[in-house]
Amino acid sequence: DDAPIIKLINAMLAEAIKEGASDIHIETFEKSLVIRFRVDGTLHEMLRPGRKLASLLVSRIKVMARLDIAEKRVPQDGRIALLLGGRAIDVRVSTMPSAWGERVVLRLLDKNQARLTLERLGLSQQLTAQLRQLLHKPHGIFLVTGPTGSGKSTTLYAGLQELNNHSRNILTVEDPIEYMIEGIGQTQVNTRVGMTFARGLRAILRQDPDVVMVGEIRDTETAEIAVQASLTGHLVLSTLHTNTAVGAITRLQDMGVEPFLLSSSLTGVMAQRLVRTLCPDCRQALPATDEEKRLLGITDARTVTLYHPQGCPACNHKGFRGRTAIHELIVVDATLRDLIHRQAGELELERYVRQHSAGIRSNGIEKVLAGETSLDEVLRVTMEA
Repeated sequence: DDAPIIKLINAMLAEAIKEGASDIHIETFEKSLVIRFRVDGTLHEMLRPGRKLASLLVSRIKVMARLDIAEKRVPQDGRIALLLGGRAIDVRVSTMPSAWGERVVLRLLDKNQARLTLERLGLSQQLTAQLRQLLHKPHGIFLVTGPTGSGKSTTLYAGLQELNNHSRNILTVEDPIEYMIEGIGQTQVNTRVGMTFARGLRAILRQDPDVVMVGEIRDTETAEIAVQASLTGHLVLSTLHTNTAVGAITRLQDMGVEPFLLSSSLTGVMAQRLVRTLCPDCRQALPATDEEKRLLGITDARTVTLYHPQGCPACNHKGFRGRTAIHELIVVDATLRDLIHRQAGELELERYVRQHSAGIRSNGIEKVLAGETSLDEVLRVTMEA
């Protein structure tokens, strides 16, 4: 009888949406079945149903995602489209064999998020204006960089929404397609049939595009085609996994993109991280200690108030509620173009960039001083930056 399992799945999904979870982990161990939610980037245990429900729960999810329920030896990927509380939710399903049975991770994507605008990215007015200027250039390549789960796709989708009027042909190649956007041609990478980023990008360029979004530049071939596309009159948007904005420039050089091509095609790079926002109902104000002032770069004797997480029923006693992004934006000017062309090293590039724009930690510190987040939170996510 499937009824109890269906009830469990429905309750689990409803609770995850209510909590604002991005992922649900269903983990099977020798004597237990554990369900954890990732909320604001951190995993929390939510439930331990009976161990005997493990195979029933996994099988039911596999049926919903149209996966092969008999195949338990290899990983499988699928998706489920749901309507929960009047909201369209897209669920990406990943199963993986483990020692005590299959483990499942569900990634929840709220389709309403696809309506994001630049104004809702948490950027300052100045950064929003600079980003808008870069996006409205007729050609060139613009990159968003940061570790996994730093909100890069969200930024790109907001950029696509900004450009999505009926006068442009906007095409994407993604792995996977996270949000469907009306009016944009979106193509899914499928390596099983040889549909790679590079192959998809080549095909897109024969489709008369104005704007091209490549989900991620993973290899030299994709990097070279993206750069060539931007030099032949297309606006190309993409992401890279690097810790800093300057790191994106040197990564493309390391991939073998010719310096003269990179210098004439790159228009800008945005690095970003997500930080948890303090719960406005319970955040605690305290004067900054001398050590905190040193970390903030404040050398004078003035009193600075910092806010700290506390915990209350409104935030489930976590002290934080939701997340916001912190950014660093590099706009490529003539001098930086020349440095890239001359293959200047990362240190020299960084030195020049720091003279003209604030780093990602500085942007985080602005949000600390505004009481949006805590100093510890900004230091945690900008450790390598």
